[in-house]
Amino acid sequence: MAVVTMKELLQAGMHFGHQTRRWNPKMKRYILGERNGIYLLDLRQSLSGIEQAYIYIRDMVADGGNILFVGTKKQAQDAVSNEAVRVGMPFVNERWLGGLLTNFTTMSSRTAKMRDLERRQRLGEFELMPKKEALLLTREMEKLQRYLGGIRNMERVPDALFVIDTKKEYIAVTEANRLGIPVVAIVDTNCDPDVIDFPIPGNDDAIRSTSLIARVIADAVSEGRRLAAYRGNASAPSTEEMATPEANPEEIKRKAQEQMRARVLAQQQQKEREARLLEAKRKAKEERDAADAAQTDAEAGDSTEATDAGASEATDAGASEATDAEAAVAASDSAGGESEA
Repeated sequence: MAVVTMKELLQAGMHFGHQTRRWNPKMKRYILGERNGIYLLDLRQSLSGIEQAYIYIRDMVADGGNILFVGTKKQAQDAVSNEAVRVGMPFVNERWLGGLLTNFTTMSSRTAKMRDLERRQRLGEFELMPKKEALLLTREMEKLQRYLGGIRNMERVPDALFVIDTKKEYIAVTEANRLGIPVVAIVDTNCDPDVIDFPIPGNDDAIRSTSLIARVIADAVSEGRRLAAYRGNASAPSTEEMATPEANPEEIKRKAQEQMRARVLAQQQQKEREARLLEAKRKAKEERDAADAAQTDAEAGDSTEATDAGASEATDAGASEATDAEAAVAASDSAGGESEA
């Protein structure tokens, strides 16, 4: 039985390319013709590309490999996330962060940070923090979840990439090529097929066509897991293994104790912060009081000096005036004596 039929491709609009003025000459071998200024792709080659990609992904997953679904354009976001989650594979459907593959160690630390923040929120630590601190951590966690939520469980570099729209995701394709990671991708008439290991000629703009190919790739993953189970290969995790296991009573009790310890610790830290704040306020008040007292003493000293200076000047002025009066009387007496003579 064929992986997909020609009728399904036609109904999904897989054969529609871009306008003739927007094309990559390297795609010429996949173009069947042109109609009303739009290129039409050869669906026979599309079928061949789909079958080759299907077989490769099936065998790769059966050998314990994993594949990263990539599609950040609006038409592909839902298809990428839904199909990747269905088969328990990692995905990126928001923005591709540069270095996600070539700097995977740093990205792993960021996903670990995201998981730690989620754990702290579950334990109720955010509720015991100051509102501003809790708000900042919540925003950081939400940002990490938005961009890295799809790769939270990706512990190593993927063995292959499935990409929708290689022109938009050229950074992801470049990183994969640099690391030698095979790329399976839908290539439209404006794409470069030479940088893709398993090109699938087709329309990468229509929701129906992208959803169809994403479903086929996910089906290949599922069949690879079944094949691994048939072979007895335990290295290929099943979808059930990827799911979160149900917690037993002991696990629930342990988590409750951990949550209680976290609450007590958070309360102690809150009390310590409040004590430090009160101590800082007390010291600041003492410093202000000391400064005010020093300023008051300085002003009082200046007032005393001014009073003493005023009194001294008044005394000197009075003495000077008395001396002048005595001199005047003496002069008057001297003048009277001379007149009598």
